[in-house]
Amino acid sequence: MAAQLPPADTAAAGGTGPGLRERKKQRTRAALIEAAHRLFLRQGFAQTTVDEIASAVDVSQRTFFRYFANKDEVALAVLAIAEDYFIDRLRRRPAEENPLQAMRAAIVESWRDLGAEHRTGPGSVTSALELLQIIEDTPTLLAAHLRRAAEQERVVAGLIAAREGLDPAEDLRPTVIAAVFGSVLRAAHLSWNADQEESGPEGMIALIGRYFDQLEPALAGDWRRPA
Repeated sequence: MAAQLPPADTAAAGGTGPGLRERKKQRTRAALIEAAHRLFLRQGFAQTTVDEIASAVDVSQRTFFRYFANKDEVALAVLAIAEDYFIDRLRRRPAEENPLQAMRAAIVESWRDLGAEHRTGPGSVTSALELLQIIEDTPTLLAAHLRRAAEQERVVAGLIAAREGLDPAEDLRPTVIAAVFGSVLRAAHLSWNADQEESGPEGMIALIGRYFDQLEPALAGDWRRPA
């Protein structure tokens, strides 16, 4: 007979981690994200319905809406996993790194870790890269993605301001560097989508590196000299 979990499922065995009820919720949420992603790739975002996503996981439409407000949200959940991981990595970067060094190291670490630890499923690099193409091809999804990107820029600006001991309301540098960072990443993603000769996390890491190598010359260098 299996050992029983603590009362009310509030803790996992041993008193740590999520309880049984929470683990079931996490599994259902992950299954909905994965099913939606498969359907979007196979038949397109616009052609996929909430009913189809719910049916693929054998749950009701009502259950779907307990986890996601709409179809956009479940689609963007793939990138949200990677974004949350990046924010966590950024918080952990050494204080002696300047803001750009910290952000560059955090995004490289995120791509590499997610590529190594989540080779399949909602948190995988492959899923994130596939979703980027779906986003660019879907105007409504692109609009939702850009709104999320703007919110993430605000979060990043706040983290950078806290790292540097600055008031973002008075000092605009954290906001500026967060916006530049987000724009560089989107440019790299668009370039990868246009020319996928270097696939997977290492290809994306190399591409991001090339873009960041050009950032300082683009901002402060002499454009009349060869790069």
